[in-house]
Amino acid sequence: MGDIEVDKPKYEGIFHINCMFVSESVRAAVNQGRADFIPVFLSDIPDLFKHHHLPIDIALVQVSPPDAHGYCSLGVSVDIARSAVNTAKHIIAQVNPRVPRTHGDSLIHVSRIHQFVYHEEHLPEVDYGARLRNEELQIGKYVAELIEDGSTLQMGIGTIPDAVLRALQHHKNLGVHTEMCSDGIVALVEKDVINNTMKKIHPNKTVTGFAVGTKKLYEYVNDNPSFVFLDIDYVNDPHVIRRNPKVVAINSAIEVDLTGQICADSIGTYQYSGIGRQMDFMRGAALSEGGKPIIALTARTTKGVNRIVPFFKRGRCCGNHERTCTLCSYRIWCGLFVW
Repeated sequence: MGDIEVDKPKYEGIFHINCMFVSESVRAAVNQGRADFIPVFLSDIPDLFKHHHLPIDIALVQVSPPDAHGYCSLGVSVDIARSAVNTAKHIIAQVNPRVPRTHGDSLIHVSRIHQFVYHEEHLPEVDYGARLRNEELQIGKYVAELIEDGSTLQMGIGTIPDAVLRALQHHKNLGVHTEMCSDGIVALVEKDVINNTMKKIHPNKTVTGFAVGTKKLYEYVNDNPSFVFLDIDYVNDPHVIRRNPKVVAINSAIEVDLTGQICADSIGTYQYSGIGRQMDFMRGAALSEGGKPIIALTARTTKGVNRIVPFFKRGRCCGNHERTCTLCSYRIWCGLFVW
């Protein structure tokens, strides 16, 4: 998140970006061919590090100041950072007093860190609740009607998951097992709507891989033992997800076609985001006893572009739209992808 500077054209040939998710900070570089993108499930990224398919020489991480026992915390970003520090040959840590001390699998001892750089700065903040429109609030109410008391929730990123959380004020005994959480969760925890009492794994704990929100969220998870931040290859494992009852996975999409296909990472040839976690939780929720995978989206974008379509926007085409099969001379129309 934020401006990473080295994605700018003037650094081409000096720094090369090879990303596994296309966020706003690198979106232009990827789509202009100045950076590479590896399409991969978020839960599979730690394995790329552990099995040296993507060996890490240096891990740059942000941590809290060490405690009396010499342990720093990875704060609100454990996700793949855990595997990165476990496998890197060299670890450089920015010590930031504003990084919360989180519970779970976030700790790293100072003896494992090779260099420290002290720099205090605010964490990146996003207020999804401030962006909500009436359409999304209505969708939130519809989705809330599908959620039973005692369900275990996974919320994707964006405004609709926050809209759903706002509509759950009168539910009971909800749990959370999610790859990320934001501010919308705080009010429900404070009201005991979310108490995780019905979960079979990590009962009484909110499980997440990372948190993105405002200062209020970061202060709430600081030294809060009811939140556990864990390695993403565990949090997003469908076999782990399914073990909780009534898992409800709430995610959005860019487009949905009339056959039910879902596109959540690209707009035609334009790479907008990445594979991320959606498939893991949709599958995990479907396998959970009483689970429900939900895709929720507005029918149109804010600019009026239809998102429920007969077929997806055309992807990258080879330009040679017809080929002849060498075996049967059957004419094949390419339509989408390079041959």
